[in-house]
Amino acid sequence: MTAILQQSLPREMAERRPLPGIAPLDPATWLRVDEAFAAQMAERARLLAGQRDDVIAVTEGAGPAVDELLQFVLDWLAAHGDGYDISEKEVRRPDGVTVPLDRADPMGTLGHLVQEDLCLMEKRGEEHVLTAAVLCFPASWRLAEKIGRPLTAIHVPVPEYDAGLARRVQRLFDGVQPGRPLWRFNALNYVDPVLHQPRSRVQPSETADLPYLRSERQCVLRLPRTRACVFSIHTYVLAR
Repeated sequence: MTAILQQSLPREMAERRPLPGIAPLDPATWLRVDEAFAAQMAERARLLAGQRDDVIAVTEGAGPAVDELLQFVLDWLAAHGDGYDISEKEVRRPDGVTVPLDRADPMGTLGHLVQEDLCLMEKRGEEHVLTAAVLCFPASWRLAEKIGRPLTAIHVPVPEYDAGLARRVQRLFDGVQPGRPLWRFNALNYVDPVLHQPRSRVQPSETADLPYLRSERQCVLRLPRTRACVFSIHTYVLAR
């Protein structure tokens, strides 16, 4: 398979920041369309058609938040999505592909609309839990191992995610307000540029000086009605 690569990272992702590296985000800049859009969307379509159970998960009770997320994305695209044309029944993307609006399959529809993977985090007891996701481009984690689990379990076995950082991240999810999203980014070295890289959570990530840089622009925002948090991931892969 031909590698799907971007040529460069956005300027704001050029310098590493201490964990958790959170900064305010202009809501109008939430979702991105970059030079790899058409190729990444084609790969998403392939995964959604052939490996749906690996890339989509929705837990019982997540329906209201999932429905709100689809409408939230449609409203955002109507206001800020350059190159999108939205009608009641379909969406024409910037690459010219038309996506039917299937409200009976919100996460599947979202997977065909935007470059970002989208994870829903809802408060269950003391922690936010991953209740639904469309995750086509995992970076060394499996959706099946994380769905329905709280933040602390999701981040096992990330070495930097100690008890202190876990408290800070939970406070972040508790505190994010509608209309005031946050963002961060990471950067990892990989030997393989393939976008869909699930691994068992007991396997380590690749940390050596390897030929590909993989960086994720991660945003956190709160849906106003259900109060669910959306964790979005825009994946960049560059050859070194």
